[in-house]
Amino acid sequence: MSDRRPRAAWRRRAEPPPETSSAQPPPAAPNARGPGGAPSNGVRSSVVQSTLYRDGHRVSSPTTLADTFRQLREHPDGMAWIGLQHPTNEELHSLAAEFDLHELAVEDAREAHQRPKLERYGDTLFVVLRAARYLDAPEEVEFGELHVFVGPDFLITVRHGAAPDLSAVRRRMEEDPGLLALGPEAVLYAILDAVVDGYAPVVAGVQNDIDEIETEVFGGDPAVSRRIYELSREMVEFQRATRPLVGMLHALMAGFAKYGTDEELQRYLRDVADHVTHTSERVDGFRQALADILTVNATLVTQQQNAEMRALAEAGFEQNEEIKRISSWAAILFAPTLVGTIYGMNFDSMPELSWRFGYPFAIGLMGAVCVTLYVVFKRRDWL
Repeated sequence: MSDRRPRAAWRRRAEPPPETSSAQPPPAAPNARGPGGAPSNGVRSSVVQSTLYRDGHRVSSPTTLADTFRQLREHPDGMAWIGLQHPTNEELHSLAAEFDLHELAVEDAREAHQRPKLERYGDTLFVVLRAARYLDAPEEVEFGELHVFVGPDFLITVRHGAAPDLSAVRRRMEEDPGLLALGPEAVLYAILDAVVDGYAPVVAGVQNDIDEIETEVFGGDPAVSRRIYELSREMVEFQRATRPLVGMLHALMAGFAKYGTDEELQRYLRDVADHVTHTSERVDGFRQALADILTVNATLVTQQQNAEMRALAEAGFEQNEEIKRISSWAAILFAPTLVGTIYGMNFDSMPELSWRFGYPFAIGLMGAVCVTLYVVFKRRDWL
């Protein structure tokens, strides 16, 4: 791409637009602005910034896509950098018609929810990136999606989500005209570098979360299982964002010789590839660590449940022993009560009432029954 070879669409843009009849006004250009900067057709514009560069320096900043197309035709040696966020179908169709973008790539940019990938359609390179940022307040990772079209004289970024913020990339490139003069490929590598650098705070935040989770696990926090699960899901998403980048960057490096990539850009890309590899390895380590922590937490929960069940069993055993003691003494005390109740009925026809040994017999019977019950319960360890 660095040789900036001409193509049919480029030559078509260099041609002046056809003249229109004075009796018939020209049709409204895509995203044409009315008074106050609002689109004249009432359609929302998603253009974050559109800039035209020549030899690494900013030439102009058109406010609409139509102005960008016109000025790029007037300066065929320039480069257009167009930034969009959640573009409309009309805007994507306009870009596709002007820059000869492949319909499959345009469909991916419209639908979003794509995995990171690298596709080449003729002289146009289509790149899908997944950016990430760590949110301190909720302690979670937020992911964004970025689609990049790279052509001989243009670069189009389509953002879905808050991340990444490309304004810092634009400022950095404008502060280094020599690097920006290398063309759209240099901007692509700068975007790759920004996305990968954005992973570093996420890695640091996740590492801190894992340290906190380890403390909570051994502290017996019952809510830690849910936090482990949620963080594991985020790491799966993070892994999907970083792992494909390794292959993508190696594919770009494999095309250095074929596309005549500048040596400075080659060094930039190798550095980005090193960072991606390091980040991917860290993410793999995080997933393994979370899996191990979840296993340890499950073991600790099981041990705690076993200890609670053992305590309940011991409490139940002690309660049963107390019940046996109480029941034994209740039975022993019930025997004399039964005898005394029978002899206390005072019926006239009871033969023992006039018996001389009736009272000693009743007392002896009570004592004998109590002693017998006591011996029986004692042998059974109920007392």
